Order: sequence, then structure tokens, then C-alpha cells
Amino acid sequence: MLSMFQRKKTVSASASVTPPPLQISKGWIRPESATSLLDAPRRKKLLEYIWQRTSLSRAQFKALYLAPLERYAALVQQFPASESHHHAYHGGMLDHGLEIVAYALKLRQSHLLPVGTTPEDQAAQAEAWTAAIAYAALIHDIGKIVVDLHVEYEDGSIWHPWHGPMTRPYRFRYREDREYRLHSAAAGVLYHQLLDREILDWLSAYPSLWASLLYVLAGQYEHAGVLGELVVKADRASVAQELGGDPGRAMAAPRHALQRKLLDGLRYLLKEELKLNQPQASDGWLTENALWLVSKTVSDKLRAYLLSQGIDGIPSSNTAVFNVLQDHGMLQVTPEDKAIWKATVTSDTGWSHSFTFLKLSPALIWEPSDRPAPFAGTVAEDAAGVDAAEDSGASPTTSSTSVSPFVGGTHTASPDATIAKPAPAGSVPVQVDAMEDLLSLISNPSPPMEAVAEEAASGLMTSETAPTSTPTPAPEPEENLSPQTTPSAKHFMVWLKEGIACRKLIINDAKALVHTVDGTVYLVSPGVFQRYAQEHPQTAALAKQDAVADWQWVQKRFEKLLVHRKQNSGLNIWTCEVTGPRKTRRLHGYLLEDPKYLFDEVPPNNPYLRFF
Repeated sequence: MLSMFQRKKTVSASASVTPPPLQISKGWIRPESATSLLDAPRRKKLLEYIWQRTSLSRAQFKALYLAPLERYAALVQQFPASESHHHAYHGGMLDHGLEIVAYALKLRQSHLLPVGTTPEDQAAQAEAWTAAIAYAALIHDIGKIVVDLHVEYEDGSIWHPWHGPMTRPYRFRYREDREYRLHSAAAGVLYHQLLDREILDWLSAYPSLWASLLYVLAGQYEHAGVLGELVVKADRASVAQELGGDPGRAMAAPRHALQRKLLDGLRYLLKEELKLNQPQASDGWLTENALWLVSKTVSDKLRAYLLSQGIDGIPSSNTAVFNVLQDHGMLQVTPEDKAIWKATVTSDTGWSHSFTFLKLSPALIWEPSDRPAPFAGTVAEDAAGVDAAEDSGASPTTSSTSVSPFVGGTHTASPDATIAKPAPAGSVPVQVDAMEDLLSLISNPSPPMEAVAEEAASGLMTSETAPTSTPTPAPEPEENLSPQTTPSAKHFMVWLKEGIACRKLIINDAKALVHTVDGTVYLVSPGVFQRYAQEHPQTAALAKQDAVADWQWVQKRFEKLLVHRKQNSGLNIWTCEVTGPRKTRRLHGYLLEDPKYLFDEVPPNNPYLRFF
């Protein structure tokens, strides 16, 4: 009897003991439950914040919000949100998903939805719209695990997200052939795994809301109305916070951000043109923790490269470039919240010199496997400040951690950031207006017409003002206009012709610098010369020798080429009146003697221009 009791007791004890977890090979990740994944302190705070932004009981919140969030967590597990940009660490996609839902619900509080309906309808649909905004935010990046990641189990079988949550140890890598932005269109593959039938039945009862949500699921945010706008702004805020930018400014920023253009330009320059880690003549230095780029040199070359690629909207001043880089968290700033660092470079041979720098995270530029070797010397920050004219304020930034191919192993904790506090009342509209004003100035490189007219009248834009009785002969159209590597009048003409041919320079448009009028070509001044000087920064050094502005140096060389037509009074500058549907303005510029300098077949005259 005792032995039977003991056997039963032994069996009972063994049944109650939880078996130890199976050992997994190094480099593989064990899938976790949604409860375990969401139990991290910061994620629990985000869940609490999301609940506070709803008007639901705990039971209702669990059914409408917590259940989809748990399904999302179980599906994305430890995947990063990107390979080397924002939230590029284990669990980054889950953090990004929670953050964007929190930001979207915060933004939703400022909107009465649906727009244009009665207060009674808005009150009746309020909870449905709030939930739909949260779902759209949660789903917006889920397509990345469909098209960007290759995931496999230990036995070599491939996991696809439509199989449901993973049940065995896994590892993943980013696909080299992935197509950027395809993930937006792939979100519709998985939404049914996050939203159950009851939720979809509820939302589909509101036609306007349902249409907007379907557009988001298809990746067509431009057609999703307010719903799409809130998701885009919330996404921008989450990215800015993780990269170190200001979420308040990110949510209020206009759509025409230059972040992608600037980042792609920097990556190209660092790959093809800029010299790094040279003992003396260098454009920058890469250390273990930071990329130090000489501020003015890099800004000038970045602007020149982007303009040469036909990209419009590039700031004409370095300060504006620094502001845009800071606004998107691409720069690390000083303890005084300034963009420009002053540091001393010392090589291992003893050479030393101080420079003003932009400081970036290397992870923004290179994949881990492509990162160059660090500088053998040192880059030491100077205690002294820099000229206030060279900097602009922003919040400090933190660098992101990149993910290596086929990632596995232990979980890496995410940065312990918190939800940003609301911006002070009245501050957001000011930022939006300021940025929109800046963009409107950027899009029109020509100065105010009054200033141009004053320059023309004072003789700054003319090299000769005395009348001439005999016209000066012009060279043949194609004579000696071969490309040159250094700025010159002939190179300026070649640049014009090539720019027009490849459509980098538009013609006969409201903001064009080149028009056809009176059967020939009209060059807007000083805009066309400023554009050339911006694309060719070496012009500044040549202009300095003559003590003139870089664009004036180009202008004077152009006049000496004698390919332009003068007025009977001997003046070089012609004034044209531009007549639009609502207003009329004046342009000042040069007429070419022969349009075939730039065109093989001359386009029709611009009907909106006439000589004044």
C-alpha cells in the first residue's frame, strides 16, 4: 500500500513540475507569448497610455484594443521595424506599433469625425473612428514581415506570416531584393489576423470610415482622408522620437520633408566623392561611435549633388539644410542643442587641426558589413562654442542599432523612451507656418523682383551700360562649347544645354529659369546663375579672388562670352512681364542671340511672357 501511495505521489509530483525549456541552438530565437512580449515596463506604460486615450471600460478596451495588440505582438515577435533606420533592434516593430497607435490616438483628440456631419452623427460614430485610427496605425507597417523578411525554422522550412504566429525557434534576415514601399500594399494580406469578424462587422457599418480604412489597408494613404493623414503624422512622430528628433515638430511638419533626399544624397557622396579618414585633406572622419563631416564642405557638396540630379526644393543656405537634418533626427547635436560641433582632429602621426562638424550616427549611412574602418587617430570635442550663425536648435539625438543578416539570439532591449509631452499651446501652428514659408522660399530660387530691378539699375547685373553703335559679333553656336571640369562661361552654356535636354532644368514653367520668347531664349537673372553656382561650389573660390558673389562671377563670365543680345541702349538686361490668371509680375534676364546655343529645335514662345 505504501509503495502504491509513493508511486502515485511520485507520478503526481512529476506531472505538476513544468518541464525545463528546450535548449535551442545559438543564433535562433525562441518565440514568446503575446503576454510575455507586452509585459516589458515601457510597453505596459504604452498600453496604459492607449487605454487612457479611449473612453472605454477595461472589458471593452480588452476586446477592441488589447486583443488586436496581442495578436500583433504574437505575429511580429522580435522583428525590428527596419534594417538600419528607425527601431532597428530586436522587438523594434512591436515598439513602433505601440508608439504609432499612441501618437495616432493623441492626434485624434483634435479632430471631430467624420468631417462635415452633424454633432449627433459625430458623437454616434466617435468610438468607431477612434478604433479605426488605432487599427490603421497598427497595421500600417505589418506588410514588412510579408515582403521584407525571410524567416525560417531550424529544420529549414520557411515561415510565412499567413501561417499564423510562430511556434518553433526561428531566425530571420532582410531580403536583398526587397522593394521599397511594397510593404504598404502588403498590409491587406494580414489585417484579418489582427481584426476579428466582430470588429470588421462593426466598422463596415460606417461607409465613410470603412472606405478610408480600406484605402489604408491598400497602402493608398493619399485617398484615405483624415485617417491616412493621422497615420502618416503618427508614424513620423514615432520615427523622429526613436532617431532623436522632436515628435511635436514631426507631427506638425508639412508633407514636403526633404529627409529622404538628403539622406540618399549623403550616402551617395560618402560612397563616391567624399574623402574620409585622410590624415589632412579630408571631408570627414569616422570614429567608432560617430561620423564627423566638415560642415560647410559637406553641405555645399550635398546641395550641388541634389541640384545636379534635378531635385527641387533644396535649401539655398546651409542653416536651412542643418534645420531639415535636425528636424528629422539625422544629426546628433551638442549638449547646448546646437547643430555644429567644434572638434580637433589628431592623426597617429601627430598632425592636428580644428574644424566645425556635423555629427551623424554611422548606422544612418552604412550597413554593418559595409562600414569603413575607423580613423586611426582621434576626434576630440572642443570646449569652446561655435559661431551662432552656423547652428540651429534641436533636441539631442540617439543613434540606432542596425541588424545583421540572419539575426537570432537573445533579446536586445529597446531604448527606454517615453511618450512626448504635448507642445505648448500655440507652438505647433508657428512651426508649421515657419516651415511652409521656408519651403515657399526654397521653391522659388529667384530673389524678389524689386531687389533684382535695383541691381539692374545700379549696374551690378551689367558689365557695359554705354550704347554701342556696332553690334558685337557672337561666336558660332557650337564653337568651343565643350564640357570643362572647372566653372567657366563655356561650361555654363554646356550645363544649360544638358540640363534642358535631360529635363533637370524646366522651361516655360511658372518657376522656370529658362523661357523662350521672341523666337529665342530668355535666361532669368540672377536665378539661373545662382543655380549654376550652387551646383558647382568651386565657383565660390574663383569668385573670392574677384571679390564678388559666386553667381556674379558666373554672370560676368557669361557676359564676356558675347552670346547675348543687348538692348538699343546698350543694356544687357531685358525685362519681361509675366501675366498669370490672378497676378502679374516682372522678370529680368538675358536674351540669347541665337536659340540654337541651347536648342536644336526651338520650342514655341511662352505665351505668358512679353517684353515690358
